[in-house]
Amino acid sequence: MRVLIAEDDPISRRLLEATLAKWGYEVIVTADGTQAWEALQRGEAPRLAILDWMMPGMDGVEVCRRVRAAPSPTPPYLILLTAKVRGEDTVAGLESGADDYITKPFDRDELRARVQVGVRMVGLQQALADRVQALQDALARIRVLQGLLPICTYCKKIRDDRNYWQQVDGYISAHSDAQFSHSICPDCYERVVRPELDQLRRDRDAPPSPT
Repeated sequence: MRVLIAEDDPISRRLLEATLAKWGYEVIVTADGTQAWEALQRGEAPRLAILDWMMPGMDGVEVCRRVRAAPSPTPPYLILLTAKVRGEDTVAGLESGADDYITKPFDRDELRARVQVGVRMVGLQQALADRVQALQDALARIRVLQGLLPICTYCKKIRDDRNYWQQVDGYISAHSDAQFSHSICPDCYERVVRPELDQLRRDRDAPPSPT
C-alpha cells in the first residue's frame, strides 16, 4: 500500500520513510503541505497520508480541510503528526478532517498500530465503494416497464408497439430482465384443472360401451 509523508524536518522525514519502508509500505515523500496537497490530487493518489501539523506554506490541518472539502468516493485516511499535546489542539486537528493523530517524537509501536488501523479502514471503505458501484451497475442494466399497456379483457394478451398481441409473460420477458417459472394458482386448479382431472378419471373408469 502507498503511504504519503508530509514532513518539513529532514531527520523526521527520513526516519518516517525508513520505518514505513521497512514495514513493506510504498512511501511517497513530500517536504511541505503544498507538495502533499498536490500529491493527493493526482490520479492514483496514496490512500493513507501522515501529515506534520506545523509546515511552511500549508500546514497539515489545512491539507486535511482541503481533502475533506474535495468530494471523493474513497477519500484518503489522514493521520496528523504533531508536537501539540493540549486537548483543544487534538480537537482542532480532528475537526479539520484528520482521522487520527500521533504525537512527536513518535513511538514506533504506536505508529505501526495507527497505520494498521488506517489500512483496515481504507480496505473497508474500498470494499463499500466497490459494492455501491456494483449495485449502480446492476440498476443501470435493469429495463423498466412503464406507460399504458393495452391488454385484452378476455385472453389477457398485451398489444405491443407493432400492434402484435402476445402473452403477458412473453411481453414482460422481452422488455425486462424478469424470467418466469410457470405454475398453477389454487383458484385455477379448482376451477379448471380439477374438473379436467375428474373428467379424465370418469372416462378411464367408465365401462366400455357395447359394440
